[in-house]
Amino acid sequence: MRKIFFLLTLLYMHIGSSQQVSCDNLLEFIESEGYRKGSLSSYTLNSSWLYKVTAYEYDYRIYVVAEIKKNEYSFSTNTYIFCGIPSRNWSNFRYGDYGDSNSYGKRFHKYIIDYDCNCY
Repeated sequence: MRKIFFLLTLLYMHIGSSQQVSCDNLLEFIESEGYRKGSLSSYTLNSSWLYKVTAYEYDYRIYVVAEIKKNEYSFSTNTYIFCGIPSRNWSNFRYGDYGDSNSYGKRFHKYIIDYDCNCY
């Protein structure tokens, strides 16, 4: 039943309905039901603000969960979810495209950050 509720909620999100789901519920659902495509940790990211970035696929859509440091010296993070990422964008973020910056932070801004979810 829970799965059906979230499927319907995700469907409404993608067709622009005024009904919204909480970001916490969406995040929990995607992390538990989605297929994990890949993850980059702080060691690999070597970023002053990105701590961890993980991509999940659910219903042929890519969702990115990003743990972002509260400040550059902190180990505390806030978690954000990004929806409907094109597969090419995830690949370009993860591996870089021709002429892209070596900075994961710059590539995150170029390929991921504009795909915010319609959640609260």
